[in-house]
Amino acid sequence: MPATFINMATVLVGSLIGIFFRNRIREKYIETIFAAIALCTAAIGIMSAVKTSHILIVIVCLVIGSVIGEALRIDDRIENAGTWLNEKLFRGREGNSRFAEGFVSASVLFCVGSMTIMGSLEAGIRGDYSIILAKSVMDLISSMAFGAAMGIGVTFSVLFILVYQGGITLLAGLAAPYLSDMVVTEMSAVGGVMLIGMAVNMLELSDKRIRLANMLPAIFLPIIYFPLAELVKGLF
Repeated sequence: MPATFINMATVLVGSLIGIFFRNRIREKYIETIFAAIALCTAAIGIMSAVKTSHILIVIVCLVIGSVIGEALRIDDRIENAGTWLNEKLFRGREGNSRFAEGFVSASVLFCVGSMTIMGSLEAGIRGDYSIILAKSVMDLISSMAFGAAMGIGVTFSVLFILVYQGGITLLAGLAAPYLSDMVVTEMSAVGGVMLIGMAVNMLELSDKRIRLANMLPAIFLPIIYFPLAELVKGLF
């Protein structure tokens, strides 16, 4: 958990720096930096996705995970949480119109990907915080750009980091027997595909925003995919 708190602190500081300087930096610079972060996000996603040895697993997990996420309305619930925070924070006054968008986008960006998964597992199982600390440095830079572009909603994404990343760290010890290198690789690959989707949203390459939060269950499905595959294989 200490590494999670450090990660939260870097996002908090980075986003506040971005918000503080947002009116002191020309919009064209913010847009260019934001695009650069989006491209880096896509690159990280591709690097994670191509490591898969079983593309079928990625496809199946993403499809089933998306169905589960849609049924649970994860994206709506996170966005509603952002809207609720915005209303409570500004108490009826004119708030940040991009609060919910910033909250959802930052929550997904900071909590999806191989570094989050691997870092949380290493911290929970072995007490190794090196990956999360490296991720924290990257998140510091990303949160500056996000804070400048989307405002205070990015700052409150630290709450999601606490629940999601902290939760994985705490549960890692219990899940360790089921987390082989193959399983973790496929979990990272699924997260990598989602990061590519995040880049698409950030660059506004699609008229319709990809509801990435609804895909979050897909990251954990490789844990049960392999046992189920072996079971079905044994039956036939």
